[in-house]
Formats: sequence, C-alpha cells, structure tokens
Amino acid sequence: MKVSVSQQQLAHGLGMVSRAVSPRSTLPVLGNVLLATDEGRLRLAATNLELGISCWIGAQIAEEGSITVPARLFSDLINTLPSDTVQLAVNMTTFTLSVRCGASYTEIKGIDAQEFPPMPAADPAEGITLKVAELKEMIQQVAFAASTDEARPVLQGVQTIVGGDEITLAATDGFRISVRRAPLPEAAKRPMAMIIPARALNELARIAQDGEGEVTLISPPGRGQVIFHLETAELVSQLIDGNFPDYKVIMPRAFKTHTIVSTQALLKACKQAEIIARNGNNVVRLTMQKFEDRPGEIEVTAQSEETGENESKIDANIEGPVLAIAFNVRFLREVLEVIKTPNLVLETNDLKSPARIQPVGDENFQHVIMPMHLG
Repeated sequence: MKVSVSQQQLAHGLGMVSRAVSPRSTLPVLGNVLLATDEGRLRLAATNLELGISCWIGAQIAEEGSITVPARLFSDLINTLPSDTVQLAVNMTTFTLSVRCGASYTEIKGIDAQEFPPMPAADPAEGITLKVAELKEMIQQVAFAASTDEARPVLQGVQTIVGGDEITLAATDGFRISVRRAPLPEAAKRPMAMIIPARALNELARIAQDGEGEVTLISPPGRGQVIFHLETAELVSQLIDGNFPDYKVIMPRAFKTHTIVSTQALLKACKQAEIIARNGNNVVRLTMQKFEDRPGEIEVTAQSEETGENESKIDANIEGPVLAIAFNVRFLREVLEVIKTPNLVLETNDLKSPARIQPVGDENFQHVIMPMHLG
C-alpha cells in the first residue's frame, strides 16, 4: 500500500474511529486501527466487537493494500505532525507502516489486516433514511435517560421502533422515561423493533457532525446488529437482547395541574439549585403558587446541611391545584437542557406520582420523571 493523505483529514478520521478501539482485549488486533484502500479513498476502521466505526477520507492511492497499526500510537503520532501531506507505505513482508511527513519519518510495527474482524456489509436499500440533524436531536433527547447500571443491560439501551411512517426512540433508567417520535420521509418497507445501546447512539451523534446530510438505518434480519450508514462514515453496533419494559403502562394519561414556564428560566434556577443540592441528596423542591392579582410562580429551592440553601422564583401560568413536589435536580436539569422550545409544560398530579415534562407546541417529545419522597 502506498497512499498520500492530508494530515488534518487523517487526524480527524482517527479521532472519529478511535472511540471504538478496545482498551483492554486479549486480541491485540482489537487495539489497532485498520487502514485500507477502498475505491479511491482511504478507509479507517476500529472495533471492540460490540461497536465498530469506519470512516472514509480522500487520498491519492499509488498502490492498493491494507494494514492494522496500534490505534493510540498511530493517532498520537499523526496529531504531532505538521499540517502537510502524509505519505503512508506498507512493507507486507514485515507488516511495517512507514509514515513520512515533512522532515519526519517513522516506522510502526503492525498486524496483518486479515486478522482484523470483518465489518458487516448491508444493503442501504433495505434501510430507512433520516435527516442527520433530526436523528441527532432525537438521540440527544432520549439517550441521556438510559441507565448506566451494567446489572440491567436492557435499560442501557434505547428502544427503537420503526412502523409505518414513524420512528420512536425511548429510554428509561427506572426513575425517568424519555420518548421521542418523528415522522419518516417515506414509509418503512418493514417494521423494526430493537434495543440499541445508548453508547452506540451517542457515538453516532458524535461522528455525524454534518447536520445537513442523511443517515440510513439498516437492521439486517436475524443478525442482531444495526448499521448506520452516513456519506463518509459507518457505525455498526450489536443490539441488546431482552424485553424492554412497557413504559406506556407507567406513563400517566391525565394530570390535575398544568404549569407552563420558561424553559431557560427554570433551567437557570435548577443549575443554581444543583450547586447547593449536589453535596447533599440532590433534591430540588418545586412549589407552585397562584395569586389573584398577578401570574403564578414556581419557587425552586434546594438546601443542604453542608453547603447552605438556594431559592429562585419564576413566573408561571398554573392551572389546577397547587402543590410542592421534589425531584432529583440532575434529572430535571438534564431534560431541561434538551428541550428546544422557549416554554415547557410541567404536568403533575400529587407529590408522589410521576410528572410529565413536554415542550409547549411539540407533541413528539415527552419525558416522565419520578418525584423524590421527602421524609
């Protein structure tokens, strides 16, 4: 293999794929990144057998070929090179990659590309196509609610259902549920239901930097995998086996109190409250109050024996009985950070029942959050 490529593009591509490199593995090749010529471009790929990322960058190819080299070592080297053309050449007898850029010349010991696990091929015609910007927003509004508890692997995933002309993502960690729907540009050829690891979706959002393009979601039947195909990148993930909880049963259908409030004002109050609450038990209390002569308000309070107390008051439009309800302040902040509309509606029944948060004017996103019980 003999290839010339831009240092900046190579560094960018390595940054994209290296998150899939296995940090600890009994297979040395899983700590490597694959370099391979592919139809006039240079393909970079890394996998830990659960997640695989490939990307393609423009290159001048003098000789076809492939090799794998230690990902961290190669990436660290490329990041130190000047912004110039990098010349890569492989000696297939010794499996050595030579890297030349400006006055710098380095040789790196590699492993035969034949030992690198093959990435699955899939037919994009079998998938569904979504706008990158919309899918990134969907992931942002749902994946944060997935569990990080390895003892419950199903809850570490995002339930993804494709049916007819709609896609729905849902995640829960047992304390909150985030659900986001979106219409499809055209009806799906077949229904799909799968649990995709939240980590894989977060990586997809990270590598899909071009918000203008499209992404194709492909789930080959019977393979237990999902493939996301972008213009210059591809992500493959193993699916999570198991039954996702029926969150629709838990989600309340009716609420007694409806509170409309500025998203940014409530977020700011929660960020301030969190500074006090995070050293205690993370509790923030929301007290709804109504007045005859002026708009209602929410009083946001946090107190900790160690750090002190904080209180903010925010104007709000409140319909229904007033109440005081407590939440985990981090959970509340995380959902407020992903609401895109100027105002949101907080719907409650009583201080022990789940509450629902929705953007005003957007029925496609809803978030249910369990209150905290105060002794």
